Amino acid sequence: MEDSGGLDGRLLVLLACLAWRVAESEKLSPLAPGPRALSEKETFLVLSLHNKLRSKVQPPAANMQKLEWSEELAQLAVARVAACLEGPSPPAAPQLGWSEALLPVGAGGFVELLERWFAEGRRYDYGAARCAGSATCRHYTQLVWATAGRLGCGRQLCAGSRGHSQAFACAYSPGGNWELAGAPIVPYQHGPWCSLCTAGLSGCFKSWDHEGGLCEVPRNPCRMSCRNGAHLNVSSCQCACAPGYTGRFCQVRCSMRCLHGKFRQEECSCLCDAGYGGAECGTRVPFPFHACDVRIDGDCFTVSPEADTYYGAKAKCQGKGAMLAQIGSQKVQDILAFYLSRLESSNRVMDTDFDTRNFWIGLTYKTSKASFRWDTGEPSAFTSFAFGQPDNQGFGNCVEMQAAAAFNWNDQRCKTRNRYICQFAQEHISRWQRDP
Repeated sequence: MEDSGGLDGRLLVLLACLAWRVAESEKLSPLAPGPRALSEKETFLVLSLHNKLRSKVQPPAANMQKLEWSEELAQLAVARVAACLEGPSPPAAPQLGWSEALLPVGAGGFVELLERWFAEGRRYDYGAARCAGSATCRHYTQLVWATAGRLGCGRQLCAGSRGHSQAFACAYSPGGNWELAGAPIVPYQHGPWCSLCTAGLSGCFKSWDHEGGLCEVPRNPCRMSCRNGAHLNVSSCQCACAPGYTGRFCQVRCSMRCLHGKFRQEECSCLCDAGYGGAECGTRVPFPFHACDVRIDGDCFTVSPEADTYYGAKAKCQGKGAMLAQIGSQKVQDILAFYLSRLESSNRVMDTDFDTRNFWIGLTYKTSKASFRWDTGEPSAFTSFAFGQPDNQGFGNCVEMQAAAAFNWNDQRCKTRNRYICQFAQEHISRWQRDP
């Protein structure tokens, strides 16, 4: 005798399975009433299968384009199946081609239908551009028409006197199945995969489950994306950031206010006016505050006793009313290099968490400008890079005076902890003389 508790448990499991299958069938079943566009899952399936079949043609295709889904074409296909394919097929306009079928319920869905259309190719004679005997190959030739680039499909349950049937339709743009002087032309050019992609089709799409290759128009040839509503300029591969955002990908929210200074959008920072410091240039800097380590042509340079990252060093210089050193001539370079080389060996940095014996200066590589720029935004007319530098090892976008290279310059990762050189320009020093 059956155990009632065990039977009830199995019934519950069975009912749960049936409920799941019903739910899944409602998602994918072609029997849903009323015309409708395909679901996101069905769209992916139909598009992927189209491209997979197109990459399997024999002989191989040299110019087979990868299809992309078009909601506009999908809506046309939905309108076509809404009438259960009654009436003549839509005309094959220069920019539109059709494949459609009306099948009994139970004959399968789009997967079986597309494979059936592709199987027509077994009877297709590529050399003669014709189908063998009295068979039809028009579904096959449209499915593999090489220059078609967009696809949209729809399906519909149809009721009739002989029972239910399913209407399927796919629209292709540009169309296919063209003829020349009454004779059909071949749907694609024979040759090695992707060997005849046109200039506008610059990529060759390959997938692990695709045997051949498909000519692809890259949606994003820059291989990058801009965030927070920014626009990607494909010609320059640069992001045009919306107000309030900065960074290469516009990924940094920037609400900086420069109260007494110039806003630098690339770095979301301020370049303070003389006499002001702080992150937003809102702090009045009292002068004098420090004796100069080195004076060169009226400018004052101070060497930090501590180490910091590039941007930490920049902020500390600015907090004192200065900026990271801007070396604009060989004279300034020679004097600073000599001074740094003569620092007493006992003159160590105050903290032990530093990486090198090198010194930051106020020069960084700007990707948007494709050049090194001073923190003032000016290009670097004078440079003193060491031999073989800059080499961009480790994505070094910030510049240091390198002890191992006689304090010539090296590009370094900005997060490296170095000592740094602050510079007070003559306009800063003039404020010392006026302020009590």
